[in-house]
Amino acid sequence: MRALQLTEWGHTANFQEVDTPEPGAGQVLVRIGGAGACHSDLHLMHEFAEGMLPWHPPFTLGHENAGWVEATGAGVDHLEVGQPVAVYGPWGCGTCLRCRQGMENYCEHGATASVAGGGLGADGGMAPFMLVPKARHLVPLDSLAPIDAAPLTDAGLTPYHAVKRSLALLGAGSVAVVIGAGGLGHMAVQVLAACTPALVVAVDRDDDALALVREVGANHTVTSGPEAAAEIDAISQGRGADVVIDFVGADDTLTLAALVTRPLGHVTLVGLAGGSLALSFFSPHYEVSVASTYWGSLPELMEVLALAERGQIRAHVQAVPLDDALEAYASMRAGTLRGRAVIVP
Repeated sequence: MRALQLTEWGHTANFQEVDTPEPGAGQVLVRIGGAGACHSDLHLMHEFAEGMLPWHPPFTLGHENAGWVEATGAGVDHLEVGQPVAVYGPWGCGTCLRCRQGMENYCEHGATASVAGGGLGADGGMAPFMLVPKARHLVPLDSLAPIDAAPLTDAGLTPYHAVKRSLALLGAGSVAVVIGAGGLGHMAVQVLAACTPALVVAVDRDDDALALVREVGANHTVTSGPEAAAEIDAISQGRGADVVIDFVGADDTLTLAALVTRPLGHVTLVGLAGGSLALSFFSPHYEVSVASTYWGSLPELMEVLALAERGQIRAHVQAVPLDDALEAYASMRAGTLRGRAVIVP
């Protein structure tokens, strides 16, 4: 079968002919209905080098996946052939405390693991079929189509986890700022609107991205630039933001986050742009907590899918044939992609 693979660090992915896998004991073969194209794939192609991660090419890209059960290995008796499923992306050891709590994204052996998940060291979903090594990584779908479920496994789950860790701050009268209104940011706006009464402010430099988040629930939008902090201050009536989630992670976006977060607030870093935030006694404001997050837990993915099944959140999907996947990545790199590209084999 034809698969889009990363064959070496520092190079654009390319198509390879690979064998269709067969499931062994406890494994499941999934026929892919959609594989999300993620900005982190661009980091893998262009910014990572040998030794930066404990896993290595070659592997098939695609860590946001959903489809249908094609075949099951021995011992898998709770899934049926043809059943629609979403794939939980981070694959941990399954036995440490965090994994047993459903948080395989924070597996205690993750730093030395030979794979982080399908599309991250192991073969992912940018091919007609994907081998899932443990049936526990699959979540059955109800009415949600796999092409719509696929991006929720990361672009939905990651912002949901980031929002959920700050729910105690997002009560009546609170203000939440989302920096970066792209694939993850447009989902964060919807999660905030669905799960909290917070006033939601989205920040981006792209007018089309800001138009999209206004459509899906942002109460205010702000264009990135030197006036952004003052605009957010005015929107919050001088109080500042209770929670800022930065889906960019550059120096300037982190600086903005620190400027606009009120005392006792949260700054959550999700983006991988490589920026840093200076810490001193006076900045950020007193008792502001700064944290990074990585993906989300399996129970949280179930919650995300439940919200989507009820129509409360929805990824803005651009379906792209597998043959055109590299063009989708080029659009993403150029900043012209709206919402989330989902590759359809």
